[in-house]
Amino acid sequence: MENELKEQNNKKNNDGANKKSSVVIKIPSYEEVLQSSQQKATPPSLFLPSQTFSQAFSFVKSSEFYAPPPPTTNAATTITAASSSISRESSQLNPPSSTSTSSAAAASSQVAQSRNAILVSHRQKGNPLLKHIRNVRWTFADIVCDYLLGQSSCALYLSLRYHLLHPDYLYYRIRELQKNFKLRVVLCHVDVEDVMKPLLEVTKTALLHDCTLLCGWSLEECGRYLETIKVYENKPADIIQGQMDTDYLSRLTHALTTVRHVNKTDVVTLGTTFGSLSHIMGASMEDLARCPGIGERKVKRLFDTFHEPFKRLESSRQVIPETSVQDKTASPDISANNDAEPCSLNEDKQKAAEDVNKRKEKEPELTVKSALSEAFARYSNRIGKRNKTSQVEEKVESGAVRKSEAET
Repeated sequence: MENELKEQNNKKNNDGANKKSSVVIKIPSYEEVLQSSQQKATPPSLFLPSQTFSQAFSFVKSSEFYAPPPPTTNAATTITAASSSISRESSQLNPPSSTSTSSAAAASSQVAQSRNAILVSHRQKGNPLLKHIRNVRWTFADIVCDYLLGQSSCALYLSLRYHLLHPDYLYYRIRELQKNFKLRVVLCHVDVEDVMKPLLEVTKTALLHDCTLLCGWSLEECGRYLETIKVYENKPADIIQGQMDTDYLSRLTHALTTVRHVNKTDVVTLGTTFGSLSHIMGASMEDLARCPGIGERKVKRLFDTFHEPFKRLESSRQVIPETSVQDKTASPDISANNDAEPCSLNEDKQKAAEDVNKRKEKEPELTVKSALSEAFARYSNRIGKRNKTSQVEEKVESGAVRKSEAET
């Protein structure tokens, strides 16, 4: 058996050697090469419909211009690696860019907040006034004034108790402000019983340095002042002013209701009866009493308002000197001297009274009616002068135009 296996192995080895030795390489001819190239170059006709898209464009893969696409996993990894490297390089080249953007955003937010808030100096830390500023936001800042209420308005806080201890404090604080603000407010907290002397000093200092003085008798009132100035920072002055109607009746009502005991219904009756304010002022007491609803008290008030003089009359009564009991028991010489002195005093007072009466006769009494009539007369004279000057100018211009036309 062993011999047979050996013989079979030997036969197989001999067959493999014979096969290896019999391998022949065939070289194709020139014509065969041309035929094979022509078969590959001629694509199938596109006019014959194919079953699928891949079958229709299968010839593209066999052409020499086709290149397989790169694998997707490798592309993704390369893109992420490139982006990470670029980000690292940019961060290394410009490290403070992120910090600069964040700082710019923070600065812009701080500016927006500071515009809508009251800036408070660090000197005011611990001031109980800050607890009463509730309707407006406030923040601490490094500023010269105590409270910065706007771009051109500021305030200095001062209590009279502190002013009595440091009387020069306000002067030096106003000097620090210089002229950087249009509105400089001195907010004075009146927390002292004896007010006259310190408040007079504060008023003089504020007036001499063109500052506006606001006095508050409580911390809540002072906080309210600061809130109001900040809220009305960018608003016009018309909001604070009282609105007056333009019609004649409302103006007449506003004027006559200032007289005591005269109401709106009385104004309507007077206006319908007399027609205008000038006729009401020129009416007599009897004419005013004929109006329904107007009694004697209102008639007297109206008549006195229009006809009383502006200046109060000085009392011409003579002052009688008081005599004591000691004067009666005094000696006759002393009593004679005392009798002579009051006589001279009485003569001087009589002369002064006569001089006053002469001045009154020379100067006419000024009443509401006379003052208004004089004002209207002056106004009419001014208008007349303006009309005359305008007429003269027109005549001069017309004469110059005629001369120029005649010359041409």
